[in-house]
Amino acid sequence: MRFPIIRLKGLSGLFNGLGMGLGNLSLLSRAKTRSISAENPTGEKGKGAMATEGTGAGCARDLGVGWKVSPSVVVKAGTVHTMGAIEGPGVIQHIWLTCAPTAWRYMIFRLYWDGEDQPSVEVPVGDFFANGWGERINVNSLPIVVGPAGGFNSYWEMPFRQSARITMENISGADVTLYYQIDYSLTDVPDEAAYFHAEWRRVNPLPYKEVHTIVDGVKGHGHYVGTYLAWQVNSNRWWGEGEIKFYLDGDGEYPTICGTGTEDYFGGAWNWEHPKGEYCTYSTPFLGMHQVIKPDGLYNANQRFGMYRWHIMDPIRFEEDLRVTIQALGWRSGGRYLPLQDDIASVAYWYQSEPHAPHRPLPDIDSLEIL
Repeated sequence: MRFPIIRLKGLSGLFNGLGMGLGNLSLLSRAKTRSISAENPTGEKGKGAMATEGTGAGCARDLGVGWKVSPSVVVKAGTVHTMGAIEGPGVIQHIWLTCAPTAWRYMIFRLYWDGEDQPSVEVPVGDFFANGWGERINVNSLPIVVGPAGGFNSYWEMPFRQSARITMENISGADVTLYYQIDYSLTDVPDEAAYFHAEWRRVNPLPYKEVHTIVDGVKGHGHYVGTYLAWQVNSNRWWGEGEIKFYLDGDGEYPTICGTGTEDYFGGAWNWEHPKGEYCTYSTPFLGMHQVIKPDGLYNANQRFGMYRWHIMDPIRFEEDLRVTIQALGWRSGGRYLPLQDDIASVAYWYQSEPHAPHRPLPDIDSLEIL
């Protein structure tokens, strides 16, 4: 019996023959598989496990080279560590990393394509992996997976034509031990392949009657593929009536796409209340409200939420420009909406042709802090 080959589109079907997605897994390819880690910082063929010094050297002193001599790196306070520098063409297929949760908001993850000066990705590392509150929470989705206890995995497809550079900046006042592995293939990249981008923003508190802007100023041809929100509610009662809006290709005051409510956009309904009187968390391949942090009756006074929505099966396409906003909206007396003043941090994920408009600069360390 012969089984048909199903060619998946979107995240898994860009490069035929690379083995991306179950539909292509049996196809042979001339792509060259490579991997970068502290044991093979260049990713060169036959150059792994050759380290003679590193964070594990003391533990391997009786065993020598090849016995986990350099499983990690120490990123000194105030420095930038280049995790990988790759000459293309090729595609990053998987990134795994981990470090202490206290560092997640202060380790800035950046990706640069084809020698660009401005990063295409610039996000605090915890937020990039849908863990924006500095408290570990598992994520069971298609492009982002977080496993116990704080293993960050990205399966976002990241093609490049000339080069890729991956860095981590430690803006904290303490050294951070970073473990990581970057898995990629050297292969031809189709002309129609776009470049991966991500940007972080935060407003704390959101000014009264204003909306939170997830991303704006995007110029070029591309498609929006994901949203992560770390949301702290600074009031009582239900908080998620706000609409998300997508302004496409010259939209002015009114958007082309308008949602029906915050929990609706993330795939839930009716306040995520199940059973009655409780929030119900969930993590699925394409969307989730995976984190609820409750007040503890002492120092943690506010409720905090983590939510993601991946537009993998339904990318939002734009040809010229893109802006995305979300309202913070609750209830007040008389059945009236109440504009809220919450602490909202977001990550926008999208693909587009280069060049891209520079990201809005990250705020200072005090404005990054989880309060």
